[in-house]
Amino acid sequence: MIDERFVILGSVIAAIGGLSYLIDTVKGKVKPNKVSFLMWALAPLIAFAAEVKEGIGLLALTTFVAGFEPLLIFIASFFNKGAKWKLNTFDLVCGSLSIVGLIFWQITKSGNIAIIFSIVADGLASLPTIIKSFNHPETESGWPYFTSVISATIALFVVKDSSLASIGFPVYLLIVCLIIFLLVQFKIGKLVKTAFQKI
Repeated sequence: MIDERFVILGSVIAAIGGLSYLIDTVKGKVKPNKVSFLMWALAPLIAFAAEVKEGIGLLALTTFVAGFEPLLIFIASFFNKGAKWKLNTFDLVCGSLSIVGLIFWQITKSGNIAIIFSIVADGLASLPTIIKSFNHPETESGWPYFTSVISATIALFVVKDSSLASIGFPVYLLIVCLIIFLLVQFKIGKLVKTAFQKI
């Protein structure tokens, strides 16, 4: 376990990555999936509110940054036509299921249930971007996701207990951001497709 204040460092690292993605969005270098980024904003911000309610303290900063940056990117994606990604039925279904997860949280009013449903909602919202990263890695930038991996890892080293409220969202962030980073950075989808074509 490291000092709780390292969460600030992790959040700054994630914010730098998010800022680079935001700039790339405005320039049209990346094409964020609007469904993913809208839900990536809503679910963590709800989880952040739940973590504050559960008394998580400074550790909740990781979750706040994980929600605030996608909100800015979602908004920025409307200002550059080159940054648009065509949404399909699958994207909209995942977004709808994410909203259902958030509604279930509102019904239960429990902090831990809120965190679970926020993770489920965020995970469903991640599927369109994971699939896009597999099929079209050139429309994404891997390094901003890696900065979120660093931030989530730091948060996990800060955690004093292994309760769901403390580790739930950082563990989820680490896994999903690492998957997207690997898919984009190493173009795994193209490698897999090439390997299957040779069979």
